[in-house]
Amino acid sequence: MIIPCIDLMDGKVVQLVQGRNRALEAGPPLEMLHKFAAFPELQVIDLDAALGTGENAAVVGLIASRAKCRVGGGVRTAERARRLVEQGAHRVIVGTAAFTPALAEICEAVGRERLIIALDSAGGKIVVKGWREATQFTAEEVVSRLEPYCSGFLCTYVDKEGMMQGTDLAWFRRLRSATQHELTAAGGITAIEEIRELAALGIHAALGMAIYTGRLDLSTLKDE
Repeated sequence: MIIPCIDLMDGKVVQLVQGRNRALEAGPPLEMLHKFAAFPELQVIDLDAALGTGENAAVVGLIASRAKCRVGGGVRTAERARRLVEQGAHRVIVGTAAFTPALAEICEAVGRERLIIALDSAGGKIVVKGWREATQFTAEEVVSRLEPYCSGFLCTYVDKEGMMQGTDLAWFRRLRSATQHELTAAGGITAIEEIRELAALGIHAALGMAIYTGRLDLSTLKDE
């Protein structure tokens, strides 16, 4: 499955390079919603919430009420996870909280079938708090112990995020070998061949920069 990404900052749809530098600003959220209408699911990330600089609750709620969405960004408490589900989120993405005692509370609050754990990797280590802080863990090391708390993993190769240079397929192959849970790949996916190779591994592809810049054509992707 191909999953277009809608990343929100200051109420606007943006794309960042490696989670830091704003590379482009897209159309209004509802315009993006219409643009991606042919895809079965969207990924919505509240970057302000992830960075602790605010939130885009109204925009998230608007999108989640009109499309099937997995929503993340700053989900560090059971209360926030519940609120996202109440707003219409089909599934909730948890990153930083997956490495805190709050994970069990969040899982209990929304159910493991609604929970996706983000294992975002930079320099080989999982990064948290808006990708600003590195942990001592690799995704391959922790994936099995996190399986009881979720129904899938979102794995972002941060080193290539937004850089339009391709992703690390070898890393995704290792992750596929480490778990039978649903996997979604993100970070640097630029070519249709990468999407097809991921699909052959049974891994979904979350796409951002490549579709916003037109490197990957939406009409072509709809047929994949």
